[in-house]
Amino acid sequence: MALHPEDARLVSYIAHAEKILIFTGAGISTQSGIPDFRGPGGVWEKRQPVYYDDFLNSHEARQEHWDYKLEGWEAYKRATPNAVHNSIVDLDYSGKLLAVVTQNIDGLHQKAGTSPEKLIELHGTNAAIECVECGTRYEPEPIYEQYAKDRQPPVCPCSPTGFLKPATISFGQKLRMIDLVAAEKAAHKCDLVISLGSTLSVYPAASIPLVASQRGVPYIIINRGPTEHDAHDDVSLRLEGCVNDWFPPAVEAALRQHR
Repeated sequence: MALHPEDARLVSYIAHAEKILIFTGAGISTQSGIPDFRGPGGVWEKRQPVYYDDFLNSHEARQEHWDYKLEGWEAYKRATPNAVHNSIVDLDYSGKLLAVVTQNIDGLHQKAGTSPEKLIELHGTNAAIECVECGTRYEPEPIYEQYAKDRQPPVCPCSPTGFLKPATISFGQKLRMIDLVAAEKAAHKCDLVISLGSTLSVYPAASIPLVASQRGVPYIIINRGPTEHDAHDDVSLRLEGCVNDWFPPAVEAALRQHR
């Protein structure tokens, strides 16, 4: 059966690329049971985030942050990778994947088997709890269990202000420079950049695909709903809809050609 022209274009881009940079957002994980944030009906339509400075300076803000994290912990713990995560791993095994730069904190790329050295989690991960003072990391489960019992925001033994929080980047908290530098290096080396399931509205993370596209590298966006990059002249292909419908079949077809 002949491919739809847009499917064929997507397949062709993937088949001919050798150093693919994948940029992912919350839209790729909704079919794994992880709630979206900025998309239609997303989390931020229902709940306001706690800013990092408020977390550091207010006991009530820390409680609010931990209440929110506890509310979603079971869903994160149970979530398993879906076809999109697995297709990215297929690209990795084929030798075509340069890097995955993700805004997601759900750890599903890691669970799927993406090579750790190719995975850049710009916004951190829910898979660990971290001290804001000394950086010590802890397993999440015991800390969530204790918080569920006493609703006392946990503190590291290192200091009275060694507040523990999930190892994610909160609103108002700076990205880790080592991660941002690694993402920018990948954007300067790739020969194709594909954004999957992101509204491309949070910076500096959303600038990474533009670093690549401004070099003349083909730039593909797949998302349900508008993105902030839709009007950019250097977008090579914009596909509307569920990423799971577009991306896994295209990867499978491209890798058949590659073999």
